[in-house]
Amino acid sequence: MFTGIVQGTGQVLSIEQKQSVSSLSIRLPNTAGLQIGASVAVNGVCLTATLVEQSTAVFDVIPETLERTTLGDLEINDKVNIERSLKFGDEIGGHLLSGHIMGAGIVRSKLQNGEGMDFSIMVAPEMQKYVMEKGYIAIDGISLTIGSVENGCFSLHIIPETLRITTLGAKQVGDAVNLEIDSTTQTIVSTVERVLREQ
Repeated sequence: MFTGIVQGTGQVLSIEQKQSVSSLSIRLPNTAGLQIGASVAVNGVCLTATLVEQSTAVFDVIPETLERTTLGDLEINDKVNIERSLKFGDEIGGHLLSGHIMGAGIVRSKLQNGEGMDFSIMVAPEMQKYVMEKGYIAIDGISLTIGSVENGCFSLHIIPETLRITTLGAKQVGDAVNLEIDSTTQTIVSTVERVLREQ
């Protein structure tokens, strides 16, 4: 489990295509206590560390994950958002996340707003029912609150600290971002739909 409070950015050092997986070597902001088999959210995607050496960890990524998320678009030297898995007793500053990406959104607009920044994110039609004003959403692993929702897009108002510690400020119009819908929202929407069908 994760909280969507990104702990810093990592850097992609290498991408190795193997027979059935791709191996990503990433320099992490902190590897203290990180062991093989541990879960790390990379741009919001839950990955398992297969090798840990000094400040670097290696993660194997299956083709389905590469297709469903933006990890398939990564190139060497790209920056990625990193969050280590939640431990019992840790403060939950964002909202609970699984690291299972539902799909991608597209940056439709980006506007400087004082020290902060406003974004508009376009969502695929099949995900729009889960997106509501003041609801939770994770963008590339960052826990955020949804602003207004209209015409298949939702707005985000990003504070300077989030821009400083994550990759969000470097996103450009047309770029894709990973979306994880809050699990409670998914459950409520799915339950209501099922009840309505049964009636």
